[in-house]
Amino acid sequence: MGRVRLTTAQALIKFLNQQYIHVDGEEFPFVEGIFNVFGHGNVVGIGQALEQDAGHLKVIQGKNEQGMAHAAIAYSREMLRRKIYAVTTSAGPGSANLIAAAGTALANNIPVLLLPADTFATRQPDPVLQQLEHEHSTAITTNDAFLAVSRYWDRVTRPEQLMSSLIRAFEVMTDPGKAGPATICISQDVEGEAFDYDEQFFEKRVHYLDRKAPVERELRGAAERIKASKKPIIIVGGGARYSGARDILIKLSEKHNIPLVETQAGKSTVESSFPKNLGGVGILGTMAANKAARQADLVIGVGTRYTDFTTSSKTAFDFEGTKFLNINVSRLQTYKLDGFQVVADAKVALEKLEALLVGYETEYGESLKEWKGEWLIERNRLSKVTFSRENFMPEIKSQFSQQVLNEYSDTLNTELAQSTAMVAINDTVNPDSVVVGSAGSLPGDLQRLWHSSVPNTYHLEYGFSCMGYEIAGTLGAKLAHPDREVYAMVGDGSFLMLHSELITSIQYNHKINVLLFDNSGFGCINNLQMENGSGTYCCEFRTHDNKIMNIDYAKVAEGYGAKTYRANTVDELKDALEDAKKQSVSTLIEIKVLPKTMTDGYDSWWNVGVAEVSEQESVQKAYEVRQEKLKRAKQY
Repeated sequence: MGRVRLTTAQALIKFLNQQYIHVDGEEFPFVEGIFNVFGHGNVVGIGQALEQDAGHLKVIQGKNEQGMAHAAIAYSREMLRRKIYAVTTSAGPGSANLIAAAGTALANNIPVLLLPADTFATRQPDPVLQQLEHEHSTAITTNDAFLAVSRYWDRVTRPEQLMSSLIRAFEVMTDPGKAGPATICISQDVEGEAFDYDEQFFEKRVHYLDRKAPVERELRGAAERIKASKKPIIIVGGGARYSGARDILIKLSEKHNIPLVETQAGKSTVESSFPKNLGGVGILGTMAANKAARQADLVIGVGTRYTDFTTSSKTAFDFEGTKFLNINVSRLQTYKLDGFQVVADAKVALEKLEALLVGYETEYGESLKEWKGEWLIERNRLSKVTFSRENFMPEIKSQFSQQVLNEYSDTLNTELAQSTAMVAINDTVNPDSVVVGSAGSLPGDLQRLWHSSVPNTYHLEYGFSCMGYEIAGTLGAKLAHPDREVYAMVGDGSFLMLHSELITSIQYNHKINVLLFDNSGFGCINNLQMENGSGTYCCEFRTHDNKIMNIDYAKVAEGYGAKTYRANTVDELKDALEDAKKQSVSTLIEIKVLPKTMTDGYDSWWNVGVAEVSEQESVQKAYEVRQEKLKRAKQY
């Protein structure tokens, strides 16, 4: 048996180069590359190994640990979880900056390999720079925080531990039912320590992503429940997208007249133009989808986690009469809402079910066409909102006075409504463009208003709704689709949180387009606080003397080297979008929009904690409303 003497870091890189995945008869490398921000904990270990021989790995220098990890997550998601980037950081704050990204990957079931450096295994120089100290244990480091946000976690304090650790990590990342972040913390001195590794460890290793088929009992039970239902709906979740279930979803929907409704992760699995696709369901859903949800006697959840936004905090359905049928590769998810469990790949399960539904048709009749038609009329109205200085009634009503709205219009020099801008963008970008979003009010507008005419062109991170994901995620999407235009839909609040990977996109010539909606505040949360009886408190961007802030974001991006535009009217916006298509460098379009002009809810409710005791009558009323809503909500 041959041996090869390598440092732990060199062995890591050699192993990453030999990992392959096999999906539906195709075989290709699983690890595309590695993002890095080097510090004293990894630069002379993993950094040295990469400089010496990176193999086929593409090495990208990030600007912020969270940002580059979000780019890696977005890449994996766009590659349908079949390829990943690894991420290496230094110890201490470099590691800690990965925590939010790890949570994002875990919440969205996205595989990514996180490699935060750790303190010295020998402890000789303790406490080293950036090391935390605890009286009750020397063994605790910053990296223990990853335990709550990793699907797999390990700490390597000896070179030979790397072998079993990596094999376990890749088993987890390549299992559709467990996919998520794998975190391997490597002591910084151990990264440079040598060991005589078995050469067999570095041979080509193929991870098979086999599609799990449902058993006969599951198929029979699912078919019986569908045939017994009069008005079923199919919730298309992220699992349906990752399994490539588009064609069978369309076939089932057309053949049996079953409406499709979408989660944020599932949107664009089936294009919006499909007649029986009623759009997003739940808190950010369309009027059409939520009408179908109210009437449904069977909910067929395909690859969904049933988050509160999908179920409207468990009020979207008639839980006394509605039954649930859950198809998911994760057994945990199939148990949700007391559903009948089918633990299987979405595409395979639906294809096998189709053969058992011969002759079945729902009782919706022409209702689906009518509901979709009504929603398209509403969407058209939202695309043409016109501001007035006298009696303007925004979508978010009874919160800002006309005087305050006029103040915003004057300060930002705009009369543009956010919903109008959104539809104008949708109408102007190329149909195969990828749109990326995550947080604030834009996910609601995107879920309701964005029409995806090409499958798999919508990328909304809403499992964690992590502010700051948008621009980094767009870089990841561009790495996955180098020949397409990609667009970050980002509010001014999220832009201020994190936009460092815009610089990375310019540095490596990966063109992205940033569409920055500026309403000078955390508009989504401002809506929420006022809707629940509070005043407008710490959510507007105002100066010490109560003046609305007007930040020149275009100038900020111009300083980085991006091509920038300012667009405060529909015509200016469309012109900017057309010109941006011609550019080879990353672009940013600053769009000043009025607050309260995003879309509002359609027959949905979100359960948030409201003060039970308050001096404000408006808060007391909001609490009473919450208690009434909870009376008809499912308790678990």
